[in-house]
Amino acid sequence: MDLESHAEDLASDLGVDNEEVLEDLRNLVEYSVPIDEAKGSLRRKYGDGSAGGGGPTATDVGSITTDVSAVTVTGRVLTAGERSIRYQGSDHVIVEGRLADGTGVIDYTAWEDFGLSPGDTITAGNAGVREWNGQPELNLGESTSVAFEDDPLEVPYEVGGEADLADLATGDRAVTVEVSVVECERRTIDGRDGETEILSGVFGDESGRLPFTNWDPDPAIEEGSSVRIENAYVREFRGVPEVNVSEYSTVTLMDREVDVGSDAPTMSVREAVDSGGVYDVALVGNLLAVRDGSGLIQRCPECNRVVQRGQCRSHGDVEGVDDLRTKAIVDDGTGTVTAILGHDLTAEIYGGDIEDAREEAREAMDQEVVADRIAERIVGREYRVRGHLSVDEYGANLDVSEFSGSDDDPEARATAYLEGIEA
Repeated sequence: MDLESHAEDLASDLGVDNEEVLEDLRNLVEYSVPIDEAKGSLRRKYGDGSAGGGGPTATDVGSITTDVSAVTVTGRVLTAGERSIRYQGSDHVIVEGRLADGTGVIDYTAWEDFGLSPGDTITAGNAGVREWNGQPELNLGESTSVAFEDDPLEVPYEVGGEADLADLATGDRAVTVEVSVVECERRTIDGRDGETEILSGVFGDESGRLPFTNWDPDPAIEEGSSVRIENAYVREFRGVPEVNVSEYSTVTLMDREVDVGSDAPTMSVREAVDSGGVYDVALVGNLLAVRDGSGLIQRCPECNRVVQRGQCRSHGDVEGVDDLRTKAIVDDGTGTVTAILGHDLTAEIYGGDIEDAREEAREAMDQEVVADRIAERIVGREYRVRGHLSVDEYGANLDVSEFSGSDDDPEARATAYLEGIEA
């Protein structure tokens, strides 16, 4: 059944204008609300008694699931941050954050201006529930009533959203961080309103580093500065969390320097892969093999993708540009990852530059001899590899920034591993 038919049947049942129902239904569906949930929401909006007298039942936060379409819930607002989204061709400001009670925490999105602030205790009546990133999320819309309670609800969670970079995860909203700007670059991109200038780079604190994008360039964000950023949100970029600073974020230049750790956290392969992606991490393991696509390779001069038999996936027939690369399988006993070493690290391992690799390939009349030489030098040894780990349906890949022989004590590591299993 198409959307128009759903709207016509619903309008007939409710005895209201068909065009009005169709517009409301289309709006909800465009926000990814399932059709049955959207219809239930409109039945409540237009007062259909079949939706259940008395409205949704009061529910604890920890009991909310996507099996219900609406709830009434009392909780403490932990975070609340504005953000602009594009809706039906125009900008619309929403408020996002987290709500908690003694049983748990849930994300929410407020489509109307309810005046929410961190620390408020509210009762949200007829709050919609939808699935977002695999978890239930509250939607506070025009059919939701919000009452502010006089007595603050005590919850075992911190109000305000302050976090270290290492604690941030994709999907976090209205977070506050104090960071040093490790790298910063001004770029021009094709945005939704044409060419737009943004800032991008890397933030750092004592816990780690994460990439960032500042969509409304703030003069306080420059390389070497230390800033406090309130109301940032986190989304995934190339498989790792990225801090996003918007026009609704507050950026304050700090009068103290934020220390940035020089070392990346060392994790097991399993731990790193299970995290879903880590921007800066160190892994220690045995190098089992050098994969196909290593050694002397060719890249497309337009998009830099690897060229196979003179063919680029995006640009067809091209004359490839020579490059050096290593794709190595690293295993630490808990899992495997493909470590990808770029030109400089590969040249160091190979012991020569691109011209040396070309000459060896010409003499052998086989380009694979370069990869074979690399494999002879590194396979079967233990290494410490550092870089950016991304995980997708094809596996885990580490873009390597540092590659060195491991100085870890295997006996000590084995002992620690066994102690962890026993614990």
